Amino acid sequence: MVLWNLAVVVGVPGVGKTSLSHQAAQSLGYNHINYGELMLQLTKKKEVASTLEEMFQLPLDLQHSIWKKAASLIKDQQDVLVDLHGLDISSKGYLISLPLEILSPQIIILVEASYEDIIERRIHDQSKSRSLENIKEHMMLLRVAMANCSALIGCPLVILENNDFNKTLDQMKTYL
Repeated sequence: MVLWNLAVVVGVPGVGKTSLSHQAAQSLGYNHINYGELMLQLTKKKEVASTLEEMFQLPLDLQHSIWKKAASLIKDQQDVLVDLHGLDISSKGYLISLPLEILSPQIIILVEASYEDIIERRIHDQSKSRSLENIKEHMMLLRVAMANCSALIGCPLVILENNDFNKTLDQMKTYL
């Protein structure tokens, strides 16, 4: 049973948010949207990038226009669970990547995991090239950023520790 029209799940790369979001959405009847994959589809359509790595190397103004277009495609949908990083690292520094000016989630779920678990997941995921640097800093700043986003729009923020996938999935489903 869906409780929220728009729920977002955020977390640093390798924390397990996409796997958790996909399973929770499937189980509860949400439409699952991976924000990065949606952005990649748009960049492929524009023929400006063909991989996530290429997309994140595009000029920030172009990335931002793609980011806004992706959010616009989501904003009028019903029963949506969006998974995204929430805070990205760019050549200019950290950028909040939850498009609050277009999307107003009714709940933000922040998925965290131990530093060691994230490192292990990033090393074993051969499908993506992920940095092993600044993970602790990224996690800390993401928590602060999402607390601020939650306060700004007045929605609940839930923080889940993903050290056991099935237990975390069950917890996530109680909030969705």
